[in-house]
Amino acid sequence: MVAPLLTVSGLVKHFPMTRGHSVQAVNDISFEIHRGEALALVGESGSGKTTTGRCVLRLIEPTSGSVRFNGADIVDMDQRALRAIRPQMQMVFQEPFDSLNPRMRIGTIVEEPLKLANIVPPGDRRDRVAEMLRLVRLDTDAINRYPHQFSAGQQQRIGIARALITGPQLVVLDEPTSALDVSVRAEVLDLLSDLQEELGLAYLFISHDLTAVRRVCDRVAIMYLGRIVETGETEAIFEQPLHPYSRALLSSVLYPDPNRKLTRFTLEGEIPSPINLPRGCHLNQRCSWSEPRCVEAYPPTERYGPGREVSCYRAREMAEQDAVVPDGGGTDAPAGA
Repeated sequence: MVAPLLTVSGLVKHFPMTRGHSVQAVNDISFEIHRGEALALVGESGSGKTTTGRCVLRLIEPTSGSVRFNGADIVDMDQRALRAIRPQMQMVFQEPFDSLNPRMRIGTIVEEPLKLANIVPPGDRRDRVAEMLRLVRLDTDAINRYPHQFSAGQQQRIGIARALITGPQLVVLDEPTSALDVSVRAEVLDLLSDLQEELGLAYLFISHDLTAVRRVCDRVAIMYLGRIVETGETEAIFEQPLHPYSRALLSSVLYPDPNRKLTRFTLEGEIPSPINLPRGCHLNQRCSWSEPRCVEAYPPTERYGPGREVSCYRAREMAEQDAVVPDGGGTDAPAGA
C-alpha cells in the first residue's frame, strides 16, 4: 500500500489568552492526503479550517501533534530543514489582492519563491515565470504589470502561479474562490481541477462552498468547533451524511430545481465559544438527537465502511434512518458560515 503524502495526527492548536484561558481552535484532529488527491476541510466560520491549514504548513506553530510530509515530521524540523522542504508545500490565499504586493510587478511576485528557494538558476527564472503564467491561462505580458491592473479572478490565477512555480506536491487552498463572482469562480475551479490532473497535485481544499467541494474534491472532512466529525468520499457524504452536523450542513444547500423536495435537518441555538467548549460532544446543546452519553464524553471515531469515519454515538441510527440528501450542488453552509 502506498504511503500517504501527508499524515496529520493528533493536531492541536490553542491560542493563549489572559487569565489562563485559551481559544481552542483545533482539538486533536487526524487525517491523511494521498498523492494526487484533493481533500476538503468543510465547516462553518470558526470551525478551525484555516488554522489547520496554516499548522500543516507550519505558518503557525501547532500546540501539539505531528504533521508528516513524505514521512518526515515537519513539526520537529529546525528552520533550515523546514526551508528546504517548503518548495514542496505551498498555499493559495483567500483574498487574491491582499496576498499580492501592490508595489511589485507580476513577474517579480511570481518569481520570488524561486529566489527564496534558490532552486532555479537566475538566468532561467523569467522563462519559468512565463511558463507558469501560460499554465494558469494568463498572457505573458502580465509580467510587467501590477496587481491592481487585473481583475480578482486574474489576481487569483497569479496567486496560483506563484504557488506552483516551485513545483510543489501539496497545495493548501484557503477559500480560493470565496472572493470571486460566480462565473469567475467556475473558471478558477476548472483551472484547479485541470492543474491537479496535469501536475499530479494534492490539495487540502479549505472551504464552506459546498458546490466547489463537490466539483473538485475526492474526499471531505467536516469540522465543527475544532474537531473533525465525519470523513469520507465526497459523493458518499453528500448522498448520506451520518453525523447530525454533517446533515445540517448539507441540508442547507440550494438546488436549481424548485420542485425538488429537500430533506431538512436543523440545529438549535448558536455555535458555542471555542474558549469554553461544551462537555462531551460539542454539538450536544444544539442537536435534537442528543442523549445523556453525548454530554458525558466526546464520542469516539468509528469506521462505517471503507474510508468512512464518524464521531457520533448515533451514527448507525442515522444510517438506518436513511435520510438521503438529494443530488445537487450547494452554495453556503448554515447560518454563521
